[in-house]
Amino acid sequence: MTSSALIFPTPSALGSIDQYIQAANRFPMLTEEQEKALARRLSNANDLDAARQLVLSHLRLVVSIARNYLGYGLPHADLIQEGNVGLMKAVKRFDPDRGVRLVSFAIHWIKAEIHEYILKNWRLVKIATTKSQRKLFFNLRSLRSQNGEAPHSLTNSEASDIAERLGVKTEEVFEMESRFAGGDVALEGSGDDDEDRHYSPISWLVDPAAEPAEVLETAQIEHLQDTGLKSALASLDERSRAIVQRRWLVAEDETAATLHELAAEYGVSAERIRQIEVKAMQKMRGQLTMA
Repeated sequence: MTSSALIFPTPSALGSIDQYIQAANRFPMLTEEQEKALARRLSNANDLDAARQLVLSHLRLVVSIARNYLGYGLPHADLIQEGNVGLMKAVKRFDPDRGVRLVSFAIHWIKAEIHEYILKNWRLVKIATTKSQRKLFFNLRSLRSQNGEAPHSLTNSEASDIAERLGVKTEEVFEMESRFAGGDVALEGSGDDDEDRHYSPISWLVDPAAEPAEVLETAQIEHLQDTGLKSALASLDERSRAIVQRRWLVAEDETAATLHELAAEYGVSAERIRQIEVKAMQKMRGQLTMA
């Protein structure tokens, strides 16, 4: 039978995951010659029908691999769907002239997509971010599962033994084990208890400075301190402006002038300096109110 004689009907809508698995298992498997012929059609002529046949004939492989990851508590259908994405990537990159069957080549891509999905969805917060952490995540869980161990705190000897078998540091094993043990925490409280809501994580994340009213008020204050203050000072005569600046707008490392110092400088009484200051401040307040 040649590759062109294969029949790969487009699957109809399926109502359950069991029906999907049954349909996947009904697609015929390819011989090595058929697989190479289809792969060359895809590579040389971008034949999408050839790609479709390669994908459909290996759906059972994805189902088989996805079944091994059911222990993470994620939907089987989602695991299969992510595995199918990996399968399609493998078909696109498959080179029939390298002497490797598609089934062997695709396993890596299928597992990679499933691993990525698990790490993103097993916990709301990722527990493994680097490549080495991801490898440890799956190896450690697989090892504990194979040994039939119930969840418990690792002893130093157990952690050392696992670290030696996986080729990592003991500290890394303890760190990953602690991430396994930690559960997700709801950002919001139950909603029934005011105290629970007050101490829920969402309350720690609130930034009062980001409230619209606070933002507007801050913007107005900054405007007054910058443009408004400059405009108010400009409305004063030279002597009044100098008195206000020497009394109230000195730098942090400078000392404000006293009424008597200014009185001696301008040749008037301290009371006269105070009156000029009060009048200048009143005028500035009026200018700032209109700003």
